[in-house]
Amino acid sequence: MAIGEPLGPMVPLYLGADVFSSTDIRTENHPRYHAKFAKKGLATKIHFSSAFRFHGLKVPIANNSLWFYSIQGLFRVAFEMYSKQEQLAVLENFQDVWKSQINDSPLKMMYNLSVQLDSAISNSVTEMYDKDLKVKLMSHLQHCQIAREPVGVRGIDTGPPGDTSADHDYCSLPKDSLQTEPIQLMLSTMRQQLHSLEERLYAESQGCTDQLETILLLLQNTDRYMNGKLEERDVTETVLALLEAKNWGSVYSSQLLNSIGRWLGQQFHAANSSISQKVEGFKVQHIERITDLPPAEELATELFPEAMQTLLLQWMGLSDESTLEKRHSEYPILLLILEFANHNLITGVAHVLYSSLICK
Repeated sequence: MAIGEPLGPMVPLYLGADVFSSTDIRTENHPRYHAKFAKKGLATKIHFSSAFRFHGLKVPIANNSLWFYSIQGLFRVAFEMYSKQEQLAVLENFQDVWKSQINDSPLKMMYNLSVQLDSAISNSVTEMYDKDLKVKLMSHLQHCQIAREPVGVRGIDTGPPGDTSADHDYCSLPKDSLQTEPIQLMLSTMRQQLHSLEERLYAESQGCTDQLETILLLLQNTDRYMNGKLEERDVTETVLALLEAKNWGSVYSSQLLNSIGRWLGQQFHAANSSISQKVEGFKVQHIERITDLPPAEELATELFPEAMQTLLLQWMGLSDESTLEKRHSEYPILLLILEFANHNLITGVAHVLYSSLICK
């Protein structure tokens, strides 16, 4: 849209809703910000007579007004509230307009329009500024954005007052705003985090190799997760990379180890019923030779999950090849721990010890 004295120079204006579409400001708070910029002559509230109609916009009859920004106001908002990438987009697309309007006077806080431009002037205004008004002030991730797309004002006419089929309401919240607002906020936060990461990567061109490899791994697996292609090995690589990223402190006070221990315990406890079924099946098969069971390592491997054995082997320091002999001699202890922890007694030693402990 453009305003100006009759036969005088035109001043391009930009719809306030479009200007703020790339910010995190809640819609209901827009008027307060518009008023702040209006006091500086960068924005204005235009009141229209009931004769005015807009293509693609709907304005309540009770308050037939809209907020607009000058090119200087657009740049001020961009450099105060936009990301650096969005600021660059504004510079590239609007610098010529800004140069041509460098000497514009500040806007009044309010204008009242009650006279319609004649067709020739209206068409020339639309032709002059249509290209600028159609540029979207969105980031590179705008395809992920759930918020509505900005709508450019193409002109003003006096179309039939009942024709509202193509109207877009910029003056009231959409019905589903309460449902979509948390999602919009999360998407906005994600975009800011990605922009911040990109800026840091540009600034730290000589970053630590291990750190960069971990960041790359996280980004790759985030992409796989979003595409529904994340697999167990991907999660394994990611978790291990984060666990090994630094020294996480004392085992007595580590929140990380405490959380991992809790999670592992819950997983192992959930597997108890399937382990019990395996143990019972094993007992039925070996009922005739219960005193002549296979070696402890074979029993543990056959009846208990590998993850349980791995945890205990690492914990007991029996995972290295150099401790192979010690491992064979101490595996009966490991098997006893598995029997007691899973409440599934197999060996005669386990039965005797359990009875002895219970009696005491």
